Amino acid sequence: MLWSCEVYLNSETSIKIPIEDLFSSKGRIKIIKELAIFKELHLSDLCRRVKLSHSSTRSHLEVLLKSGLIEEKIFGRTKVYRYKIEDLRARSLKSLFDIWGS
Repeated sequence: MLWSCEVYLNSETSIKIPIEDLFSSKGRIKIIKELAIFKELHLSDLCRRVKLSHSSTRSHLEVLLKSGLIEEKIFGRTKVYRYKIEDLRARSLKSLFDIWGS
């Protein structure tokens, strides 16, 4: 059985989101941190790690997708979210989390 994978790269469609808006939610910060650490996570795993509902996690992920910091991969009905470490902003945030150590 072959698995098909769709990757939605939002670099072409990424919009500038003010940093205040990006960090305006504890939940969103938790999601960014988890993805920065683990690089890729399934939606359910991410919800479990950040202790948020699917709908809340999903709405935060939409903002992060629009910002271009993450990408969504779809394998059939499964969604995986990947931290785009190749993005300078994403690398900078990862460095901040590493330095801050929390």
